[in-house]
Amino acid sequence: MTRTSGILLPVSALPSRYGIGTMGKAARDFVDFLHRAGQGVWQVLPIGPTSYGNSPYQSYSVFAGNLNYIDLDALIRAGLLKRQEVEACNFGSDPRHVDYDRLYAARTALLRLAFRRGRDKADAAFGQFCTDNAAWLPDYALFMAARAHFGMRPWTEWDADLRLRRPEALARYHAELAEDVAFHTYVQYLFYVQWTALREYAHAHGVRILGDLPIYTAMDSADVWAAPSFFQLDENAVPTAVAGVPPDYFSETGQLWGNPLYDWDAMEADGFGWWIRRLDHAMRLFDLTRIDHFRGLASYWSVPYGAKTAAEGKWVPGPGLPFLQRLQGWFGELPILAEDLGILTEDVRALLRDSGLPGMRVLQFAFDPEADSDYLPHHHVPNTVCYTGTHDNTTLAAWAAALPPRERRFAMEYLGVSDRHQLAEAVLRAGMGSVADLFVAQMQDWLRLGAEARTNVPGTTVGNWAWRLLPGEADAKLAARIRRMTRLYGRLAEPDTKS
Repeated sequence: MTRTSGILLPVSALPSRYGIGTMGKAARDFVDFLHRAGQGVWQVLPIGPTSYGNSPYQSYSVFAGNLNYIDLDALIRAGLLKRQEVEACNFGSDPRHVDYDRLYAARTALLRLAFRRGRDKADAAFGQFCTDNAAWLPDYALFMAARAHFGMRPWTEWDADLRLRRPEALARYHAELAEDVAFHTYVQYLFYVQWTALREYAHAHGVRILGDLPIYTAMDSADVWAAPSFFQLDENAVPTAVAGVPPDYFSETGQLWGNPLYDWDAMEADGFGWWIRRLDHAMRLFDLTRIDHFRGLASYWSVPYGAKTAAEGKWVPGPGLPFLQRLQGWFGELPILAEDLGILTEDVRALLRDSGLPGMRVLQFAFDPEADSDYLPHHHVPNTVCYTGTHDNTTLAAWAAALPPRERRFAMEYLGVSDRHQLAEAVLRAGMGSVADLFVAQMQDWLRLGAEARTNVPGTTVGNWAWRLLPGEADAKLAARIRRMTRLYGRLAEPDTKS
């Protein structure tokens, strides 16, 4: 990586008239803002279809795109929707927060209309899209159609013949649910056409997109249903163990994620083909990809299925370096960043070191006066990514306000400020000045927003993933402020030519 900086903002957090951020004009406006601000990277969260709790880390597919992000104005221009049809829908009344319940009802009805009008106009590009994505698209489309057929119940509660993927059942349901299968296939095409155009626009403005790859899949997903042999399930497709993390900074009882764990022996016997396909897909979407919970590749926290908390789990060895070497042998240099946060044991450090992948430094975790933290800027090294905080952290302003007195005094002394209200800005400067190749701040930090703008509170299921940027907040004045600091610390994506 070359020395640069970027901003973390989920697609869902972009402003729009239609209840949630999309791949439309506001996305291009944000790319323009990044360009004016001298930023070389836009980091997004996972862009797949979300399930329970609206978390992008619990998706119905690691390959599919989120239909909420389809730009409705583009469908109007294409003649697939009418302006009055869109404006008649209620997407929610709060421009600062996503109303997911209203959004789901309105979007589904509109996309059904667009499908009925567009299906007969599908051209060679649509056929090529289906061919290029044949490894996952048919299973995903049938999964979503069947899920609706069975009253939106998870696939583990479907009829046994389809749940266990008996060939005659697959053929029968494909025929019976053909209309819905065609709908889910077509709208994925719409999503990927728009995503490709957005990425090309970003490239034309010197901005690379950094994606986020959750290490695990959701249990209720097309991925697990379509390939159960790659997961730790019993003969009835019930998990034997599930994912989580032990007690840590975020939770005294750990986090019980509930995702099914991989059967790494079965994956290795298959040459890690499932992961090769997944990473290949990610590389067609993003310029860089962050693997969330990278430490799970060294060793992972295995919690017995049915346990009440994650504290009942244990560490189990992961696939380690042979897995990464297989990917490197297939792709060459991997455009991957490793989210190496949490409890870092020696096996994790060795895997990161031996793989050569860049790890992370999070400044909000740095200022413990009793520990000489690796996250303190003077310990940073090249080939790392420095963050103010991740999507799981509160904003810098809220963090600074809530610091315990001893940590606050240490942070103020370290950063050379005399007023705690200066801490947030000082952390931004420390990150910009770090020797880490890439520095990323949350958009909320540049806006100096408080805890009300937090994206996610780990361990909770209500009120997350809803915060949005308001129209006009990413303005020229803010871009100029960011650009000045970016230039000062030598991170401009396109260095100024003026003296």
